[in-house]
Amino acid sequence: MSARCSERPRHVLAAACVFLHFAQAATAAEIPLAERRSGYDFMGRETRAMQDDDSTNPGMLWVLDGEALWSRKAGATGQACADCHGDARASMKGVAARHPAWDAASGRPVNLEQRINTCRSDRQKAPSLAYESRDLLALTAYVARQSRGMSIEIAIDERTRPFLEAGRDAFKRRQGQLNLACTQCHDKFWGNKLAGNNIPQAHPTGYPIYRLEWQALGSLQRRLRNCMVGIRAEPYSYAAPELVDLELYLMWRARGMKFEAPAVRP
Repeated sequence: MSARCSERPRHVLAAACVFLHFAQAATAAEIPLAERRSGYDFMGRETRAMQDDDSTNPGMLWVLDGEALWSRKAGATGQACADCHGDARASMKGVAARHPAWDAASGRPVNLEQRINTCRSDRQKAPSLAYESRDLLALTAYVARQSRGMSIEIAIDERTRPFLEAGRDAFKRRQGQLNLACTQCHDKFWGNKLAGNNIPQAHPTGYPIYRLEWQALGSLQRRLRNCMVGIRAEPYSYAAPELVDLELYLMWRARGMKFEAPAVRP
């Protein structure tokens, strides 16, 4: 332990030394594909059991709401999602495991929430749903549920590569007053503990996700914004291009892993 750490008051000693160690660490290499692990693998038996059983998984409450919204007519056109897309169990199979994905109209990748809102505004002529609103989370969870068990497959080509690289840069860039990068925790120190909690590899395999800490379902962007606040950085607004680019990189980083939404985490 450094002299600087040993001079700190006892009640801040452990946290200060951990953060100093992180801040001084070199940027870690990406986790080899064969060594990637879902956050599920870092959970206790009780939390795993909660996710595994749909009758106890609280995220399924949002899925059921989303199923009702899927068939509910909305907007000036008086159409429901089902009127265009039919049975979501067939038409939405694999969709969440392929997002963010290229959107020609906006000229960049969009995430699943943006895709749903585009359908509402363009097809149903209905107002967009607010980010983290019950209805948007419910529709996203219902669509995502149809991809459970499938492999994450993100299409990267000459159109999406610049956005992938922007997301990779964001993951590796030091930010905030703590001067930390995502890669320092999730590539280099995964499996260790911080403030008594396991540090996962940060693979977004289960979003939208029910967190016991939130007592609610939440999006990947909510979790990313939480992390930014945690390192004392200014969080991007919901749907900001920088957050979507980071989502794209994280999903590509988890390529080949099994999608498990709605997942449960501590």
